[in-house]
Amino acid sequence: MGLRINDTFPDLKLKTSQGEIASFHDWIGDSWAILFSHPKDFTPVCTTEFGAVAQLTEEWAARNTKVIGLSVDTVDEHMKWIGDIETFAGAEVSFPIIADDDLEISKALDMLPAEAYLPDGRTAADSASVRVVFIIGPDKKLKLSMTYPMSVGRNFAEVLRALDALQATSQTPIATPANWTMGQDVIVSLSLDDDAARETFGEINVKLPYLRTTRSPA
Repeated sequence: MGLRINDTFPDLKLKTSQGEIASFHDWIGDSWAILFSHPKDFTPVCTTEFGAVAQLTEEWAARNTKVIGLSVDTVDEHMKWIGDIETFAGAEVSFPIIADDDLEISKALDMLPAEAYLPDGRTAADSASVRVVFIIGPDKKLKLSMTYPMSVGRNFAEVLRALDALQATSQTPIATPANWTMGQDVIVSLSLDDDAARETFGEINVKLPYLRTTRSPA
């Protein structure tokens, strides 16, 4: 069974393009973290995705979030590929990329079956299921995961939006409605009755007895 929401994320030891990480938990520290994984270096969709993440460096920093990539190749291959990513994206790859040529991490995160291996002359299809986004909280628990097929590039604006929603709701009794973006009204938690909601948030908008909204907290 794969990782589920609120499971503690494994405290992995990682080989990366920026050196060894002895403890993934220590690397996260008091930050949020996003781990996004890929089946192979030097592939077109993955190159565009790594470029998109590099272009959002300031956005991740503004949200106290560390990003780390994973691709099923060696550190040496990653170092060569980074040049292509930076050329394509026009942005520096300032985050580490995990090497997973032995599939140890992909298996530990249940993205591949235990019997999976890398055949000679492999293609990305041999590790196609390694197309996942994990968002991890400062408490080291999994907050969100997304899995994509080979043919569909990930929308990192949506990853950013989901991160905003997770951070907005992590310490406050609210939820976010469909298509919510930062600054829009939020939903009052059902754990609060109307009086408690008004005491907590001030004005509330009762659209239905079970659907009440209020202004987004600062």
